Amino acid sequence: MPSGLSLVLASKSPRRAELLKAAGIDFTVRTADIDESVLAGETPAGYVTRLAVEKAQAVTAFHHEIILAADTSVVIGDEILGKPADPAEAASMLRKLSGRTHFVITGICLRRGTQLIKDTVSTAVSFSSMTDAEIDWYVSTGEPMDKAGAYGIQGFASRFIDRIEGSYANVVGLPVDLVYRYLNEM
Repeated sequence: MPSGLSLVLASKSPRRAELLKAAGIDFTVRTADIDESVLAGETPAGYVTRLAVEKAQAVTAFHHEIILAADTSVVIGDEILGKPADPAEAASMLRKLSGRTHFVITGICLRRGTQLIKDTVSTAVSFSSMTDAEIDWYVSTGEPMDKAGAYGIQGFASRFIDRIEGSYANVVGLPVDLVYRYLNEM
């Protein structure tokens, strides 16, 4: 962090907070609620970037603060998989991911005054084939319910991940290396 500045994480995500803490980056949390509906014709990368910018702009900032906001989506084909509404939707999402490769796309936005830096990171994640019993078991753990795409790579779902290509931290919810580089540029 540049001297004299402090970081504000504009996110309720405990995973983003854990990633920043693990990297030794000090921050405070200040969040704002925004409408996260997908707009007609919006691409997945455009969607997560727009939400990150809207979150960053919705949070009050003082002159010595850099606001960091992010949004992560799981994308299979052209379909954005958000957080499941209920266990049945979680199971449906997991069936779509089973035995296939999908992308986890995170949009980030850093704001200092009127300066905005925004970017996206995409990571390919390949799931092993899952049986119906495995899907039912995983959904019963409750872990899928607050996660885009109905899984957390850092938890029980790790047993179903065959491989990833790209940033692991991005799949968890924040491409910390990219954030760190941009913080040093501000």
